[in-house]
Amino acid sequence: MKNSSKLAILQSLDVMNQVQMENVLIYIKGLLQHGNMANKNFKKEAMKEIRQALRQNRQPENLRLTI
Repeated sequence: MKNSSKLAILQSLDVMNQVQMENVLIYIKGLLQHGNMANKNFKKEAMKEIRQALRQNRQPENLRLTI
């Protein structure tokens, strides 16, 4: 199954002209950039939540000295 899908892709590439290949490449690059942006946004949101949690733990009511 996996080999047949690879073969189908290769055969499709063989019949494409230069403009079609460039369009496919642009499309793939766009997908990759979108995936990277989603990943960056996820990391950014995670860091934001971590900072908020750390700030909450620094507040005076959360800091108690035990003797």
